[in-house]
Amino acid sequence: MNLIRLKEIREDKDLLQKDIAKVLNMSQVQYSRYETGTRLIPIDKLDALADYYGVSVDYLICRTDNKKPYSKSIIK
Repeated sequence: MNLIRLKEIREDKDLLQKDIAKVLNMSQVQYSRYETGTRLIPIDKLDALADYYGVSVDYLICRTDNKKPYSKSIIK
């Protein structure tokens, strides 16, 4: 899975891996494996990151270039 945007969006906000790891309640080493693609990121972590950054999960995984998260009413 291409998760290059995880690193890009983190760096755009001047955050370190350890900052995001703290948000996800994990170690920096665990989080770095998500960014490098050596470990698959669980959907609950992707969801938390999308909420944290205010983007859609599809944007994080490069399925769209539209950063705007989907309306909750679309899901229902």
